[in-house]
Amino acid sequence: MPPPTSPSILEVRGAISRINAEGVAHFDMEMLRALPAARLETTTAVTDGVRRFDGFLMRDILAHVGARGTAVTARAVNDYAIEIAIEEFDRFDVLIAYEMDGEPLLPGDKGPLWMIYPRDQHAELQDIRFDYRWVWQLRWLEIR
Repeated sequence: MPPPTSPSILEVRGAISRINAEGVAHFDMEMLRALPAARLETTTAVTDGVRRFDGFLMRDILAHVGARGTAVTARAVNDYAIEIAIEEFDRFDVLIAYEMDGEPLLPGDKGPLWMIYPRDQHAELQDIRFDYRWVWQLRWLEIR
């Protein structure tokens, strides 16, 4: 996989087969926008009303790096981290958003990347346990 041409905003490591640095796959925004695009409209626990999110599906980036594990630890810039079973990304269209309502997600708010669950499409995702998985300012994924 070619290295990014601008600063990396997402790093994927662990049990992956496609890398562009020693043991790591770095992605800049251009590389992330080259993944298959996805859109999700849903409410969130931290915004008002239904919002439109654009980005890529978590399962697509996992396939892109050749992930071979059973769990992903998603970590934010502030070191918030949560472990999520990979099977969840097959069950639900979990989006890594880089835009909300047509505007780029900014680092000073929830961006540049925010993990979004399709909570309005699945009643079970409206449980607070899933709200903890909405990692904003996402920076690292570790596959195990």
